[in-house]
Amino acid sequence: MKQQIVTPARSLTKETEALLNKQIVMEGKSAAAYLSMGSWCETKGYETSSQFLFKHSDEERMHMLKLIHYVNTAGGHGLQPEITKIKHTFKNLREVFETVLNHELEVTKSINSIVDHCFKIKDFATFNFLQWYVMEQREEETLARRAVELFDLIGEEGVGLWMIDQEIGKLEMYASKVSGKPV
Repeated sequence: MKQQIVTPARSLTKETEALLNKQIVMEGKSAAAYLSMGSWCETKGYETSSQFLFKHSDEERMHMLKLIHYVNTAGGHGLQPEITKIKHTFKNLREVFETVLNHELEVTKSINSIVDHCFKIKDFATFNFLQWYVMEQREEETLARRAVELFDLIGEEGVGLWMIDQEIGKLEMYASKVSGKPV
């Protein structure tokens, strides 16, 4: 006797699932990009910046996994993204952190677009789930913006780059103070 496979009921629309899978790709690319940036920093002697970026790579992977689990438990299928076209070399440390800031601004735009979609179709469970990402993006932007500001505040001449690298390690504390989130 042939066993019948029952497809579980869905709470996600196909459109929402597609948007969330697109975000999964973005989070996966973030993880890969930060890993690449961290590796470049390490080869250039920016040890604190490399550790900061390696840690953020792990966090981005966690963001991706959180989305995959949500999609799967809501009756969809979270897809492992194919990651290609990751940049491996940079002109300087400033370019690394300008890239981080620009990328985080794009991620925020993407999250906000999905949140707007969920609100419009009254998918309040996904809307609520995404609020964590909304706040996380505020923190990510704050960190990246502050990192870029360090280049102008400290300057890149003399020991400036070394000092910037050291200050990068203090950004988590700065962001938690600004957001009220414990480190």
